[in-house]
Amino acid sequence: MSWYEASARQRVAAFLDADTFEEFVGPTERAMSPHLPLFELPRAFDDGIVVGRGRLDGKPVLVAAQEGRFMGGAFGEVHGAKLVGLLRAALEVRPAAVLILFDTGGVRLQEANAGETAIAEAMRAITEVRAAGIPVVGLIGGRAGAYGGGGLIAGTCARLAVSESGRISVSGPEVIETNRGAEEFDSRDRALVWRTMGGKHRRLTGGADAYVADTVAAFRDAALDLIARAPAFDLATLEAEQARLEARLTRFGTCRDGADIWARLGINDAQAVPAMTDAAFTEIAAGVPEASHDAR
Repeated sequence: MSWYEASARQRVAAFLDADTFEEFVGPTERAMSPHLPLFELPRAFDDGIVVGRGRLDGKPVLVAAQEGRFMGGAFGEVHGAKLVGLLRAALEVRPAAVLILFDTGGVRLQEANAGETAIAEAMRAITEVRAAGIPVVGLIGGRAGAYGGGGLIAGTCARLAVSESGRISVSGPEVIETNRGAEEFDSRDRALVWRTMGGKHRRLTGGADAYVADTVAAFRDAALDLIARAPAFDLATLEAEQARLEARLTRFGTCRDGADIWARLGINDAQAVPAMTDAAFTEIAAGVPEASHDAR
């Protein structure tokens, strides 16, 4: 099953052990946004996010899966509260891990204040969960990627797995173009978007810890591996991450394109990276020191 093509519910059902998923605040409870009707916009019974518990290879886990087909998986009041509630529950039930299946364009403009608050609360909750010794792993390969506040939340996870379709960025292509002009970033240039925000680029620069094929099975295998090697969340980890980011800015700050960064990483034919098969790219990434670290 293609991760990219699947819905949030299809991903959860195929990702977890068969028949182990128990949903919290499901569609029958009709927990819908109270704000969207004011803008004459349709609502979803689950507000675009599926949360619950299940088992992964026999281990108990909590899982949240965003539905990118509903408002681009954007955060609103109810959507955000469901994610934050799931993370807070982790401190009580002590699962083997919390898994976030990202598929979001950020915060809904119609619920901006509530959405922004939810982003901050989710980030705080993730740090508390990680500090308690529970890994939080993000999986990114959906239609919407992990943009805006979703990109910030992804950055607080212990580990991240991406596919080629997975994009991670705080500011989306259209936002950058609107504020800086097409000369700075042409949002219609899809190749440029993937070179600067796509899964391959994030993996090569250490922004993601695993690169996988676009299948649910591949994401499942990656999640099991990443849970097993999630780093500690302590002062040493934070200081190492800060040092890594400072070094990355110094080394690549003058680069204008992802391909420029790949060349500085020592990849012989940097222009060929976007067309590489998953297997060929994985082999290349394994030889790039910057792609693997325990700083996150």
